[in-house]
Amino acid sequence: MSEEIRNLHQPVHAVIFDMDGLLLDSETLAMDALVSAGTALGYDMPASFCRRMIGVAADGCRKLVRETYGPDFPLETFFDTQEIHLREFVDAGRLALKSGVIPLLDYLDAHNIPRAIATSSSRYRTDHHLALVGLDQRFNTIVTRDDVTKGKPDPEPYLTAAKQLGVAPDLCVALEDSHSGARAAHAAKIRVIVVPDLLEPTEEIRQKALAIMDDLHSVLRFIEHANS
Repeated sequence: MSEEIRNLHQPVHAVIFDMDGLLLDSETLAMDALVSAGTALGYDMPASFCRRMIGVAADGCRKLVRETYGPDFPLETFFDTQEIHLREFVDAGRLALKSGVIPLLDYLDAHNIPRAIATSSSRYRTDHHLALVGLDQRFNTIVTRDDVTKGKPDPEPYLTAAKQLGVAPDLCVALEDSHSGARAAHAAKIRVIVVPDLLEPTEEIRQKALAIMDDLHSVLRFIEHANS
């Protein structure tokens, strides 16, 4: 039996979720906030450039902006402004759940399957956003960028989440929308299902993923089948 087929039928003992673009329909808001922050500071920052920061931890985003716009770019002011704009968008009611989140979490509750979040967002942003959409009490543990030494695509966030859940990485399934997150989960030896949001999976990501699925309803059907 091939490794791929074996993994497809291996039961799921725990689920580790990305947050932005996977649980929350927030990546478009984050992109809008990056563009508007650049505009506010007098810089043209196209959405095509901002998409390169999807799923990347803050330190990686800072490196990308510095390399692109040079050492004189007001880096900290830019990201502070982006955070303010994003908060305004969120507090205006623009933050929504992705389709299938609640049925999937209800299934995990009903079957006592532990779950975690491993996100590149800060602790403050994570807690604020989850509370707004009513998900703040629905996870056994939450690992943010503030809780690890290295962010995605390093495996540390996923390894930390698995350890806190008390479940071996190879018994977990990770759910990701971003390339950076998929690389992180794969490097942690965790089966990763990619549910694309703003980024289409590349051939590299297709090779690393256990599966590419349209939405979390499909993920629920997969877990039901794997655990039957």
